Amino acid sequence: MVDTFSGDDAVHAAIPRLRRALDSIDLPEDGPTRSFAELAAEVAGMIEHRLQARYVEMAWRLPNLISELARTHADGGHWVRDAATLLTLAFRAADGVAYKFGYLDLSARIIDLMRVSALAAEDPLLVAAVAYVRTETFFATGDLTSASRLLMAAADDLSADLGASASSAAAYGALHMRAAVVAGRAGKPDAAWDHLGEAHRAARQVPEGVYFGTAFGPASVRIHELAVAVELGDSPAAVERAAAWHPPDRLPAERRSHYYIDLARAQLRLGHHQDAYLGLEAARRVAPQHVREHPQVRQTLSALLRTHGSPDDRLLELATWARAR
Repeated sequence: MVDTFSGDDAVHAAIPRLRRALDSIDLPEDGPTRSFAELAAEVAGMIEHRLQARYVEMAWRLPNLISELARTHADGGHWVRDAATLLTLAFRAADGVAYKFGYLDLSARIIDLMRVSALAAEDPLLVAAVAYVRTETFFATGDLTSASRLLMAAADDLSADLGASASSAAAYGALHMRAAVVAGRAGKPDAAWDHLGEAHRAARQVPEGVYFGTAFGPASVRIHELAVAVELGDSPAAVERAAAWHPPDRLPAERRSHYYIDLARAQLRLGHHQDAYLGLEAARRVAPQHVREHPQVRQTLSALLRTHGSPDDRLLELATWARAR
């Protein structure tokens, strides 16, 4: 069926199947169930697709995977907590599709399911990962106060075990990394930079990597430094920080594309219109499915079009592709 559609149309066409899988999460139909190793490999593949912004593949494979995991979890057995962990990570992949493509009601519902399954998994690091994702709900409603309170409560729960493992340090650092963006968006520079300081402290304890579905490490924190500077309207400083550095290719495509989107926003505010365009083109090369759906990309392109009485063909093509005109 996926071959019938292309691009974002394929994602939108898959959403009804995803909704049906979620509707029956507590009463899954009978069917085959693969081994734990096979299911874990499938979930790992979904995590990789999300990190690399390959949403079409995810959207069509997730409904069946979620139903199969629901059957496994409902069967009980000695690995019920492991099944709950896989189900939580599969929900996170599904949220990646729902949130990026504007299905905010569906995203909020999936996050609630994530919270339930994470508690069943009895893993505090997984619970922290859900708190990180849950911030999306507050971003969507503009409730930055609740977002900050949630992230700090989750970070406080982990603070005593900060040095226990790389995963605990990464979970703690990721929460502060996201809290920095929340504070920046709320116009609180002191809090934002304090949170980034905590994120840097945690990042010194871990290699760059993916922990419970979240990319974290020194390079990820550096990308968030740019995001915070842009949120605070500190564009000259943001460009200065970014000028001598670009995210390494080993980072997930979605995260790298965020860097170029934020760099383009900073360049636009400085009046560097050609550099802003080049930043968006770089983002598109890295993660086209992510960039095409990103509202800040459309905002930046719309602003670039307004500043050019006769925009060149390359800018027009990019704006048309991103549906910004």
